[in-house]
Amino acid sequence: MTPSLIALAAPQAAVSSGRLVPAALIGIALIVVLITRFRLHPFLSLTLGSLAVGAIAGLPMADVITSFTNGFGSTAAGVGTLIALGAMFGKLLADSGGADEIVDTIVGRSSPRSLPWAMAAVGSLIGLPMFFEIGLVLLMPVIFLVSRRSGLSLVRVGIPALAGLSVMHGLVPPHPGPLVAIDALKADLGITLGLGVLIALPTVAIAGPLFARYAARWVDVPAPELYQTRDEREGARRPSFGVTVATVLLPVVLMMGKAVADLVAAEGTVVRTVLDFLGTPLVALLIAVLVAIFTLGLGAGMDRKAIATSLERALPPIAGILLIVAAGGGFKQTLVDTGIGKLVADWVQNSGLSVLLLAWLVAVLIRLATGSATVATVTASGILAPLVTTLDTGQTSLLVLAIGAGSLFFSHVNDAGFWLVKEYFGLSVGQNLKTWSAMETVISVVGLVLVLALSVVI
Repeated sequence: MTPSLIALAAPQAAVSSGRLVPAALIGIALIVVLITRFRLHPFLSLTLGSLAVGAIAGLPMADVITSFTNGFGSTAAGVGTLIALGAMFGKLLADSGGADEIVDTIVGRSSPRSLPWAMAAVGSLIGLPMFFEIGLVLLMPVIFLVSRRSGLSLVRVGIPALAGLSVMHGLVPPHPGPLVAIDALKADLGITLGLGVLIALPTVAIAGPLFARYAARWVDVPAPELYQTRDEREGARRPSFGVTVATVLLPVVLMMGKAVADLVAAEGTVVRTVLDFLGTPLVALLIAVLVAIFTLGLGAGMDRKAIATSLERALPPIAGILLIVAAGGGFKQTLVDTGIGKLVADWVQNSGLSVLLLAWLVAVLIRLATGSATVATVTASGILAPLVTTLDTGQTSLLVLAIGAGSLFFSHVNDAGFWLVKEYFGLSVGQNLKTWSAMETVISVVGLVLVLALSVVI
C-alpha cells in the first residue's frame, strides 16, 4: 500500500496501447499460476511476471529490468527499512512482556464478542497518521497474542485491525493519500476531515468486526508462533501497561505532530522543521526502537545481552517478507512505466458517469492496474481536477473521499500490502483473496455508498 515515488515521476514508455491491457492481465495471471499451480516462491513469480508484462507490452527488456529494479529498490528503501525497524520494535515488545501486558488488559476487559470491536478501534487509532505497513508491523505481536489468548481465529481478530488501518489510510486526513487529493482538488481540509471520520466509522464497523464473522468461517488459521513471549521464562516481569502503551503510541504521536505542523505551522519555522524531522516515519520508528530499549527492555529487567539478542533475532524471520514486498513494488513499477495506468484513466475520462461515481471508478481502475492506493489517488485527482469548478465545497470534499474509497478496491498480487498480509498471517493466495482482498473491496464499496448517500443531503 506505500507507493514508489518514482512511479509518479518516471516517463511513460512509448508502447502500443493495444498491448497494454493484455500485458497486464497476462502478467497478473502468470504470477497467480506460478504461485498456486507450480508452488514457485512469490519473489521469483513476481520477478518473472514483471518481465512478462514488459515483454508483451513491447518495452525494451533493458527498460523492463530498469523499471523492476527501480520499483524493487524504492520499495525496499521505503517500506523495507520501516518493516525492519517495526520488527525490532515488535520483538522487543514481545520479549519484554509488553505485548502480553497489552493483550491481557484487552482480553481481560473485553468479552469474546466485543474483542473484534476493540481490535478495530486499536487499528483505527494506530492507522490514523501512519502508513499501513508500519501500523501492521506494530500491531502484529498484539494480533497474534490476542488470537492465542482469546481462542478466536486469527482472521476474526486480525481483519478488524486491518480494516481500521486501511480505512484511515484511504479516507481520513492527515494521512498522505487524502492530503494529496485535498491539495489537488483544492478541497477544504476541515470539512473533508469531518466527512471522512463520519464515513470511516461505519465503514470500519462493516468491513471489520461484521465482515470478520464471515471471513473467519471461510478461512480458519491459527496464530503463527512468530514471537516467543518472554513470559514463558520463569520469574519474568513485565513493563507496566501505561509505559507499554505510551511506548507503542510514541511513533504515532511523532508522526501526528508532523501532520499537524504541516497544516498549522509556517514553512521554515523552527517548530515546523523539528516536527517534520521527528515525524518522518523512518526517524519516528528509529526513536521508538531506541526508547523501547529503555522502557521495555531495561524496564522489564532485560540485560544488554538479552536486548541485543532480541533485536538480532527480529530480522531473520522477515527476510522473506522483505523480498516479496520489494518484488511486489517492482511489479507495480513495471505496470506504471508501461503506461497502463494512464491508458485506463484516459478511457474513463470520456465516459458520461456522475462525478462521484466517475472519481471512484477511475481510482478503482488505476488501483487494479498499479496496485498502489496513493498512485490511484494522485492520478484520479489529476483527472477530476478540471471538474471541481462545477462543485460546491461539500461536494468537493466528497469527491476526495470517493477517490479515497476507490483507491482501496480489491488489493491483489501487484500490491505490496497483499504480500505483506499474506506472509504475516501465513495464508495461501486463495485465502488472502477471500479475507484481505475481500475486506478491501467491502471498504471501497461501503465507502462509495456512504459518499453517494451524503451527496444527497450536502
